[in-house]
Amino acid sequence: MPTDPGTQRLEAVLAALDPERKAVADALRAAIRSAGPDLTEDVKWNAPVWSGKKLVFCLMVYDRSVHLGFWHGAELAPHHPAIVGTGKSLRHIRIPTPNDAAKAPVRAAIRAAIRLDAGTPATPRPRPKR
Repeated sequence: MPTDPGTQRLEAVLAALDPERKAVADALRAAIRSAGPDLTEDVKWNAPVWSGKKLVFCLMVYDRSVHLGFWHGAELAPHHPAIVGTGKSLRHIRIPTPNDAAKAPVRAAIRAAIRLDAGTPATPRPRPKR
């Protein structure tokens, strides 16, 4: 099955990372792909990005850490305290290890960002009590 050019660019960027940060990036990629299999992968500004209707996520790779960026994180942050930052729109979660990418708060924030991009509420409505 041929790989689309955006995925090829993303894989090239990830391949260039040192093993420690590549492991974190691969774990985040797996979490994003699991929650949003229809998102498009690409590279913009030399950073891996995922988009749906609009940009949803980016990976910010630093010398000592990897952060998962949320393009509409300011809208999500009040409901997901793991999302931090002071940007007008872009916020992030610091992901120190591959295991952190699978933690419940990270997975919940990823799902919320995908729902927001799809035009559904970023936080699920509470179930009515019976």
